[in-house]
Amino acid sequence: MKKDIHPTEYRTVVFKDVSCDYTFLSKSCTPTKDKITWEDGNEYPLIKVEISSESHPFFTGKMKFVDTAGRIDKFNKKFAKFSQRNPVKTEE
Repeated sequence: MKKDIHPTEYRTVVFKDVSCDYTFLSKSCTPTKDKITWEDGNEYPLIKVEISSESHPFFTGKMKFVDTAGRIDKFNKKFAKFSQRNPVKTEE
């Protein structure tokens, strides 16, 4: 195994799912400047995530669209011209 390629700065952090306001405590080495006070009164680094087990359709059983970057609108605009130019022909 190669030496000095794995991070050594694992620490306790709070992950916050911004889509459903769910937070949980875990360990990570991801850098962040945000901080939050946890239920035990201690201050921990805060890492914001868009999807967690509380909001993902596989775990919740509910379909929910989370489109924070406008990906669906970009796709529809990009491919709208193709649906107008070449309509699908049906055999009669």
